[in-house]
Amino acid sequence: MNVYTTDKIRNVVLLGHGGAGKTSLVESIAYLAGIIPRMGKVEDGNTISDFGKEERKRNISISASVIPIEWEGIKINLLDTPGYPDFTGEVEEAVSAADAAIIVVSGKAGVEAGTERAWELCEKHRLPRMIYVTGMDADNASFKTVVEKLTEMYGKKIAPFHFPIRENEKFVGYVNVVSETAHRWKDKMVADCPVPDYSEENLSLYKDILMEAVAETSEEFMERYFMGETFSENEIRSALRANVNDCAIVPITMGSNTLCQGTYALVDDIVKYLPSPEQKKLAGMDMKTNEVFKANYDFAKTKSAYVFKTIVDPFIGKYSLIKICSGVFKQDDLIYNYDKDIEERVSKLYVLRGGKAIEVPELHAGDIGAIAKLTAARTGNTLSTKAHTILYGKFEISKPYTAMRYKVPNKNDIDKVAQALQKLTHEDVTLKVVNDVENRQTLLYGIGELQLEVVQSRLESEYKCKIELSKPKVAFRETIRKTSDVEYKYKKQSGGHGQYGHVKMKFEPSGDTESAYVFEQQIVGGAVPKNFFPAVEKGLQESVVKGPLAAYPVVGVKGILYDGSYHSVDSSEMAFKMATIQAFKKGFMEAGPVLLEPIMSLKVTIPDEYTGDIMGDLNKRRGRVLGMNPIAGGKQVVEADIPMMELYGYCTILRSMTGGRGQYEYEFARYEQTPREIQDAEVAARAAKAAAGYAE
Repeated sequence: MNVYTTDKIRNVVLLGHGGAGKTSLVESIAYLAGIIPRMGKVEDGNTISDFGKEERKRNISISASVIPIEWEGIKINLLDTPGYPDFTGEVEEAVSAADAAIIVVSGKAGVEAGTERAWELCEKHRLPRMIYVTGMDADNASFKTVVEKLTEMYGKKIAPFHFPIRENEKFVGYVNVVSETAHRWKDKMVADCPVPDYSEENLSLYKDILMEAVAETSEEFMERYFMGETFSENEIRSALRANVNDCAIVPITMGSNTLCQGTYALVDDIVKYLPSPEQKKLAGMDMKTNEVFKANYDFAKTKSAYVFKTIVDPFIGKYSLIKICSGVFKQDDLIYNYDKDIEERVSKLYVLRGGKAIEVPELHAGDIGAIAKLTAARTGNTLSTKAHTILYGKFEISKPYTAMRYKVPNKNDIDKVAQALQKLTHEDVTLKVVNDVENRQTLLYGIGELQLEVVQSRLESEYKCKIELSKPKVAFRETIRKTSDVEYKYKKQSGGHGQYGHVKMKFEPSGDTESAYVFEQQIVGGAVPKNFFPAVEKGLQESVVKGPLAAYPVVGVKGILYDGSYHSVDSSEMAFKMATIQAFKKGFMEAGPVLLEPIMSLKVTIPDEYTGDIMGDLNKRRGRVLGMNPIAGGKQVVEADIPMMELYGYCTILRSMTGGRGQYEYEFARYEQTPREIQDAEVAARAAKAAAGYAE
């Protein structure tokens, strides 16, 4: 592959709903550019960008992939992203490396939840964008419906560039709104033709929309528009180019991926209207001088890059995908990773085309490439030189809230699973492994359940080890609500010295559920010598680890030693410790024992129309709605307190209720008493496990 300078590069991310046609669009462009001899199909598992085993098995995109396209002296780095929300981390990584976006919309399904998410991402990152409507060869595809819906949602910035010509229910050509010309397909070629009479009305309509969008971009144009003047084609194109880059106009075009129709016009528009990296601004921090370093994708400045994605594959190896922020990276360069404080040599530079690595001699500022076998590099790290150390801010990645407990059925695979999961977490930064020591469980956190199922499947197919996923245990606590007064005498005689410890104790709520216990002694007259007080406290300390009610940790208990007795020969620390443990069991069960459950502060972000359904569902889940806050885009943030056990599977339920438009986040708030019926069921379940010999 040739080396391209910054002005000859376009970094374009493909966004949209799952199944909208992003991957097949890549196939169409790759075929048109001569990269592949024939187009693959997602359902056949032979596309250039879906190269992973799981992607081919499931017929969906799971990882973001880069497909560099050489087009008339321009290099277009297409970043194909998954449409399913479980893999949103991959989308966010790709967006961080892109300078513009194509939002792909299905002509049949129309505007979907993934379309809205894509638009929000572009707004958040100020990405210039175009909209491409796919599947125009389908009978029930409607370009007009998509345009009307997008205009209704996002206003007059939606500007149609092309619209389809259909005859006898077939997609036969398109009308160019800017030049007011029509074109028909003849085999793979395009031939000019007159605008059909039945298309004149749509041309007039879309031309008005386009002119209005152009007029909105400046006062001069607005004045001319109201004076009834027309704009020349050059004026229109110049205004469009500037205003697409400013996100003031969003062009919309269409085509058929399977027939490779409309693709040429799209690629041509990418080159004409979407910005090269040299038109973008980027700043980092010079760690030597503590001053702002304005990289701005300038090839003349010192070399710097950031790792936007990591691939760790047992078959193709480890690659750190980088975007060059300044300077020129070359083979045999010595680069410094500030985040890891390590210097490593770049043996070879690559560009990845899906799963294929193509060696290149150098990469210029703004380009996307890969470095193999950087041992310390992780996603989000900055690479520069030790003489001129640069640091770029970390891009924002969604936090995982869906947890599943995992077990390794084959004990010999425990280390193998741990190493494999470590590699997978390097590759997918939304995947977290949490060792919950308190509940004797290991948790796998992800964005959604499908993501965790994919991890489970990848472990088996790629790393040859198995895990079992199950519902996580809830971290209950035990405490008391009343007071009790008990005594226990621990006596043992077995030849020689015996064991004797006698305690009288009161147990009551301490009022502090942050700490397990409070110990006080109110001994008068030396009934229990002072040297045995630590042994009594040690007995308390051991008792609160597993409570008598259901073997959960105890909190908020105050133990008062007020009387007892001892034997001058047989009393020992062990005896007083054992007496305290037994006294605690008895006293705890007599003091109104209750289970406490973790309560989470939940925030659910949803479109207005789903507010009633969500609030009703939260009430069913024992949630307490605290309030609602309207935010931009016609959305509401519903805030509620909800028991943690009610959040299991909530991700799937929320998506189902909101058509994939709902999002949620939560954090631990406090512990509250569990309702009696839930407590009884939990105590019975724990007792059954204990009887079976595997209480945890």
